[in-house]
Amino acid sequence: MNQIKLGLKENWQQFTLLVIINAFVGGMVGLERSILPQIAEVEFAIAAKTAILSFIIVFGIVKAITNYFAGVFANKIGRKNLLVIGWLFGLPVPFILMYAPSWDWIVAANMLLGINQGLAWSSTVVMKIDLVGEKDRGFAMGLNEFAGYLAVAAVAFLTGFIAAEFGLRPYPFILGIALAIGGLFGSVFLIKDTRKHVSAEKSFSDIPKLSNIFLETTWKHQNLGSVTQAGLVNNLNDGMAWGIFPILLAVKGFNLEQIGIVTAIYPAIWGIGQLFTGKMADIFNKKHLLFIGMLLQAIALALFFFAQEMSHYVILSAILGWGTAMVYPTFLATVADNTHPEDRANSIGVFRLWRDLGYAIGAILTGIIADAFGIEASILSIAGLTLISAFIIAIRMKV
Repeated sequence: MNQIKLGLKENWQQFTLLVIINAFVGGMVGLERSILPQIAEVEFAIAAKTAILSFIIVFGIVKAITNYFAGVFANKIGRKNLLVIGWLFGLPVPFILMYAPSWDWIVAANMLLGINQGLAWSSTVVMKIDLVGEKDRGFAMGLNEFAGYLAVAAVAFLTGFIAAEFGLRPYPFILGIALAIGGLFGSVFLIKDTRKHVSAEKSFSDIPKLSNIFLETTWKHQNLGSVTQAGLVNNLNDGMAWGIFPILLAVKGFNLEQIGIVTAIYPAIWGIGQLFTGKMADIFNKKHLLFIGMLLQAIALALFFFAQEMSHYVILSAILGWGTAMVYPTFLATVADNTHPEDRANSIGVFRLWRDLGYAIGAILTGIIADAFGIEASILSIAGLTLISAFIIAIRMKV
């Protein structure tokens, strides 16, 4: 036990490998980010926004449930084992996206992708927190989410570019084959489990254990509950951005390459920004960071209603990305700060359950509102919910 040391510097090699693995995880989501709504309309003649967004609904629900079970089983079967299993579920995804004969196959691929993301991303998050200990949690989460979401942005841009040059299928999804194989082999042969680091931290932690991890993380605990509701709303507006932004831009007359640029800027700023905001979460008041981040998201989404030019969408996507960057590593660092080492994986799993249900809720809400009242109305509605979430943090969360 004495040989186990906590800290970023002490565990930089394993930490770096986990950052790289998480970039591969993020890249799997980026495969779909800019072109799947176009595939629905062009190749499968699906017009209803709710039907198009069905792939996000399924992805969000499956990922959310998988997050929860990743937390439950992290201490029982090991973080590394969950990571490897996650990649096994991810392997078929690019092949299905390349050759799916119907939209049902695309939805099925997103079920597998949801399991892949829930197990693999959750595992890398928990393992990094295990390695670094208390001191650098925010920075660790910033690096983790930076790698994941920068990969989302890069692959989203690349798939948009490839689709514009060579067609919607199959070529954009060849990237996914390399990502899935690389992620699986790296996880099997290079990653080590971190349960011993949990045992080391447990020996000196003074944080009390939660009496009911699910209920307290969901709402009863003031800090954990505030973070959980904000996480849900954050991914709710991300689900809307994922499904509605490409459709909105297409309606406005932008081509696939332009859509790829706009849809990539948001996760790019989100990803790069976390290099800075993660460290900010270790230095500044987490409540203030969360409130400002959610407020910026609400403002950016509301202003999308008035945007017309390409430059408008680029600027607003950047603001939305920065607001998200402020909250994402801070969410996870706050959960870690408020949980005992033995409760941490389970509590993070509960948080990520509700957070990623936001994808499904956002897709359902925005699809229904967009079909009934128009795309702009759906964006304004989500902006309002994001604003309410910001004020819940301001009122309920302890400093």
